[in-house]
Amino acid sequence: MTRQTSPAGKGWNIAIWGAQIALAALYLMAAYMKGLMPISDLAAMGLLWTSTAPVALVRGIALVEFLGALGVILPAATRIMPKLTVWAAAGLLAIQVLAIPFHLIRGEVGVLGFNLIYVALAVFVLWGRSRKAPISPRA
Repeated sequence: MTRQTSPAGKGWNIAIWGAQIALAALYLMAAYMKGLMPISDLAAMGLLWTSTAPVALVRGIALVEFLGALGVILPAATRIMPKLTVWAAAGLLAIQVLAIPFHLIRGEVGVLGFNLIYVALAVFVLWGRSRKAPISPRA
């Protein structure tokens, strides 16, 4: 197995991997909750919007979040089409670009801190894997 040499250095690569893992973990948790938990339990936990949204929408968001979490890790880890990691980070960022105004319109300002953490991680991974420390495809 050949090692990829990154002009950014080992520290940057470790930091970006840490962000990828954190982003994937957060989205896997969210996907689990929205995908498998009863809607009434989600609403009781503070995800009030789920009680007024169609169940198919909640479950669909869970599926997209799950696929995004896989996409932010697997292509980079396997080095099979690692550019997909950048696209997955962009997709997860798009979820937040839609979620933030949705929560603002509903007056759910308390959740915005979490949304901003997701945004920061996604932007860092997007920048890091596209500019600072891209991963080379497997030869």
